[in-house]
Amino acid sequence: MRPTASPWKGRGAASSWSVPDALNGLLLISASAAGAFLLWAASHAPSVGVLLACALLFSLVGNTLFSLLHEAVHGSFSRRVGVNEWAGRLAAAWFPTGLSIQRAFHLTHHRNNRSASEQFDVIHEGDVRWLKYAQWYAILTGVYWLTAVLGVICYLLIPRMLRLRILRRSESRVALQTASGEYLAALDGVRPVPARLEILFSFAFQGTLATALDLSLVGWAACYGAFALAWSSLQYADHAFSPLDREEGAWNLRVSSLTRAFYLNYHFHRAHHQNPQVPWIHLPKLVDPSEPQPTFWRIWWAMWKGPREGAP
Repeated sequence: MRPTASPWKGRGAASSWSVPDALNGLLLISASAAGAFLLWAASHAPSVGVLLACALLFSLVGNTLFSLLHEAVHGSFSRRVGVNEWAGRLAAAWFPTGLSIQRAFHLTHHRNNRSASEQFDVIHEGDVRWLKYAQWYAILTGVYWLTAVLGVICYLLIPRMLRLRILRRSESRVALQTASGEYLAALDGVRPVPARLEILFSFAFQGTLATALDLSLVGWAACYGAFALAWSSLQYADHAFSPLDREEGAWNLRVSSLTRAFYLNYHFHRAHHQNPQVPWIHLPKLVDPSEPQPTFWRIWWAMWKGPREGAP
């Protein structure tokens, strides 16, 4: 049954809310500087403790940068289109991915949220169970981030891999369970040359960081491993076991004020799905206080029990 429409939904017409251009720019510069410093510090850490501390902090700063990429995807980083796009490309380089691909994928997610192809938390009759569990725990352990990065590498170097029938056919259980059919179809609408140039820019940026800061593989891997774990688990914790509805199917998760600050209100995810064009700084005003607001940790722990049989 479709939930009753929230009176808070649709209050966020894009023109009704100011875009914090200057603040976003300052955050992008500051987070980029912090990210570079933490990668350098992790690569030259005098002890394992310092290395782990740098990795933990990088996981937070990395999510600030991803949240800014998310703003650029929705055109909410800056009112100036050129600034919005180049800021998005820089933020994407930290992931690393490309702005055009991220936009295609993310807007597909908004269209398909909690549809049959995005019910990763539900085991349906006919599902390939091992694939359902593999995908689920890949999300929880950060492997999802790795597949996202490998995916853009495939798009850049071996695009034929992304045209395999098993990943695209509507009757393929793999395509349905992983949503690969719809997400890869979204790539067909992306201009290939600019998209590949953005990916090249991202990896050139990563290479420049590695060379200029004399990064070690251990330091880089520790930082990005921590980021992958934090980023990947949140990408579905804010949807897991929520109503099967495109706009209501997300949570406004409760987290600490410090965490919310680093993530730029990303945990107010239902408010975002109800009002996707509203800049992050205004989302707290669009949270319906009468709706459930579970803690992130409650959902995260529940996810470790695995996907559920039937409806959530």
